[in-house]
Amino acid sequence: MATVFQTPVSCPAHASLGSLSELTGLGRRLEVAVAGKFSAGGRDHEIPRLHFAGDYAGHDPIRLGLFAGVHGDEPAGCAALVKFAAALAAEPERAAGYELFIYPIVNPAGYENGTRENHAGKDLNREFWRDSAEPEVRAIEAELRARRFAGIITLHADDTSEGVYGYAHGRTLNEALLKPALRAASRLLPLDERAVIDGFAAREGLICDCFEGVLAAPPEQQPQPFDLIFETPARAPLDLQVAAMVAALDAIIAVYPGFIAYAQDL
Repeated sequence: MATVFQTPVSCPAHASLGSLSELTGLGRRLEVAVAGKFSAGGRDHEIPRLHFAGDYAGHDPIRLGLFAGVHGDEPAGCAALVKFAAALAAEPERAAGYELFIYPIVNPAGYENGTRENHAGKDLNREFWRDSAEPEVRAIEAELRARRFAGIITLHADDTSEGVYGYAHGRTLNEALLKPALRAASRLLPLDERAVIDGFAAREGLICDCFEGVLAAPPEQQPQPFDLIFETPARAPLDLQVAAMVAALDAIIAVYPGFIAYAQDL
């Protein structure tokens, strides 16, 4: 395994993630693989991909992509996705009817260095679908095109916020899914109720606009999947951020099947 699977444990954030390879063997429904490899700064890096197959629920599996670690200095999302995957391996009924592809560390070099940017000093969350040369972006774009997810959830942490919030990208379905996620997370961390968050107008922790170049579905994909960005306050205790993120994921997975019948029209 490359270094990303054997994460340094010199700081509490890294210790909370531990070794992804430990997930192998937790259950036949959870597989650990690699979404992309590249070399930078004299080191080899891998972008891990976890694959979870839920219990059969009487319909074709709902395929979702879960992402974290786009910014290397936001370890809570990385730890949350690993914890969520381990919980699903132990209790697969939590995600019955789903097929989940989980990418806990999109920016492995940034994660190892504790930097927002990647090895080349690029903010990867401004590089998607812009003909980027960054290997992390190319690898994830290939995954997004190949998997054609029904939904995409990206986890972030904001060091300027005191509460949880999310980006709905101006779509009714996204907003309908974010609301229960924010409610679940706000039992652990406060809701960011500011009228302006991250430079955008907000209402009860919901933002309709978004930056250009963020991790998202291929522009040509039709129908477009639901696409959520969920944020925790980065200065909150790491364990509370992780718990809030897992609660948000559980809430989204619980409510989404109820929208499938008419989601395409929202």
